[in-house]
Amino acid sequence: MLDLSLTQMAQGLAERKFSSIELTQAFLQRIKTVNPQINAFITVTEPEALLAAKAADNQLAEGKATPLTGIPIAHKDLFCTKGVKTSCASKMLDNFIAP
Repeated sequence: MLDLSLTQMAQGLAERKFSSIELTQAFLQRIKTVNPQINAFITVTEPEALLAAKAADNQLAEGKATPLTGIPIAHKDLFCTKGVKTSCASKMLDNFIAP
């Protein structure tokens, strides 16, 4: 699943070839495997990602999905997310948790 294009992921979700939870788990496993070597992620919010994937699967099942529903995303450590450590890769903000 990791080498699918965004369009192929969306199509696979729509056709129920796989779930958003399965897709998210695949990406989380990849992060666990390679992040120690490449240090691409400062913070990984696995429980939140899986909850969002479950919600996306429910939307897909109910026919209430948008084109990108269920596609995992990553964003830079400069967007504040309530309750999540956000350092902007700065030592000065190392322990900042967004309110």
